[in-house]
Amino acid sequence: MQLIRKAALLFALLAACALAAITNTFASVPWLHDGVEVLGRAMIVICVVGRAWCSLYIGGRKKAEIVTGGPYSLCRNPLYLFSFIGAFGMGAQTGSIVIALLFVIIAFAVFYVTVRQEEVWLTTTFGDEYRAYCARTPRFWPRFSKWRDTDTIEVRPVFFLTTLRDGLAFFLAIPIFEALEHAQDVGWVQVLFSMP
Repeated sequence: MQLIRKAALLFALLAACALAAITNTFASVPWLHDGVEVLGRAMIVICVVGRAWCSLYIGGRKKAEIVTGGPYSLCRNPLYLFSFIGAFGMGAQTGSIVIALLFVIIAFAVFYVTVRQEEVWLTTTFGDEYRAYCARTPRFWPRFSKWRDTDTIEVRPVFFLTTLRDGLAFFLAIPIFEALEHAQDVGWVQVLFSMP
């Protein structure tokens, strides 16, 4: 399932990149284009740090227990929530709010299907304990009043480092879209229309 999800996400993001290739964003307002890119970079940093934070709590425990502390007390899927933030940041590297939102929609569509399948498995495996967790904890949108934590957590470095490495891939959007923008500027890629 992970392979299918990653393939679908990659295909959809490549299609969005193709759209970005033929689009000129905020052509008449360069500072707005640059501002969207800077906002996107900040979102990518939040994504990488947030995903690493989540992995401290869930790394190696996902199939063994219901993790309900730290970020998992705010929402059931904080790793995916931070991935949505990162998807926005990646799309924002085009300088377009529209394409950034398209990246979020693609990520949400792919992860929503994954989450639904995970929920079935978790309900089957953990039963009433998982249903109670679902009743008090939102799926994606964090409820900050629900914060709870423990004094200590057991960290498994291999999971933390894997999540950190995977998160760093979000930064690849920066050179990719800068190269694409350069290709547009020198005429290697034909711009067909503009969008915000």
